[in-house]
This record gives sequence, structure tokens and C-alpha cells, in this order.
Amino acid sequence: MRTPPELIDRYRAEGRRVTPQRAAIFCAMHGNEAHPTAESIHALVVADMPMVSLRTVYSVLSELAEMGEILQLDLATGSARFDPHNAAHHHLVCSTCGNVFDVAVEQASLRPSGDAVDGFRIDDTEIVFRGECRDCATVSSATN
Repeated sequence: MRTPPELIDRYRAEGRRVTPQRAAIFCAMHGNEAHPTAESIHALVVADMPMVSLRTVYSVLSELAEMGEILQLDLATGSARFDPHNAAHHHLVCSTCGNVFDVAVEQASLRPSGDAVDGFRIDDTEIVFRGECRDCATVSSATN
């Protein structure tokens, strides 16, 4: 994801209005490694701008995803997650706390073999590893 000033320039170059609300959402997303939900970005933004609606946050995050600035992830955690790291990568999802982490995978590309695809054109591959993060695993082993 570009820096907030770079995003402001890109929005203006594309003829989009840059509002204080949009700029605040850019700042809340920039470098946010937590793979936040729209609700968590909203909570960050309304701390300084109480009148920003959740609908506005969803709208700006959708625009950023359409522009390729962030990734919108469906990790089956209950809410869409947003990732400012838009280069190809994969994810670890903690089944206990729901935290999401980026992970590099040595295998650059996985493709089904044989007739499994049956004419299906594959554009991308995403791997989601599920398990327990270090913090949750430590708590689990301490209680057992």
C-alpha cells in the first residue's frame, strides 16, 4: 500500500475527491499489519472523527481494494479482512483468537494436476494455514 500522501495524490490524479474522512482511513490502514476488519478501522477513525460512518469506511476500503492498493480477504473469520501488503503472499489464521499473519510459502505456485481443473482457468492461488498462534498455544499448553 502506498503512503497516505501518495494515496491522496493517486485519488486526485484519478479525479476522486479526497475528504478528511478518506485521508483518516488511509492513515488507519497504512502499515496496519493486523489484517483489520472494516469495523476495527472504523473504531480507529471515529476516535478522532466521531461522525465517520461504518458505511464510509467500507466504501473507502472497497475503493482501495479495487485500485489494487490493499487486498480484501475472505478468511472465514466472520468479517472481511483488509491487508495493506498487496504483493502475493499467504496467511496464517489463529483458530483461537482470530488473528491473521502474513506468511511466505516456499512453493511459488500450486496447481491441480490432471483433469481436476476440467477447463477451469486458475488466476491465483492463496493458501490459508489454520492453527494456533504462539500466544494462544502458550496459553493452551499452560492450562493443560
